[in-house]
Amino acid sequence: MKYKYDAKTDILLIGLSKGKPDFGEQSENIITHYTKKGLPIEIEILDASKTVAKVVEAIKKKGVALAIY
Repeated sequence: MKYKYDAKTDILLIGLSKGKPDFGEQSENIITHYTKKGLPIEIEILDASKTVAKVVEAIKKKGVALAIY
């Protein structure tokens, strides 16, 4: 897994596997890109500084352990 953050656009791109995405689906500020077979290949987080903070806060409220590899 690879990731790339662009501070100018505030976009975090998380590469899950090699290959070229064929299509994507957006849910709020998160776009998941897929292969033709429907396998997720990368995740794009818009307004990353705010979106990631909200995700972490939601996890903390649920009492779920957060592991970063």
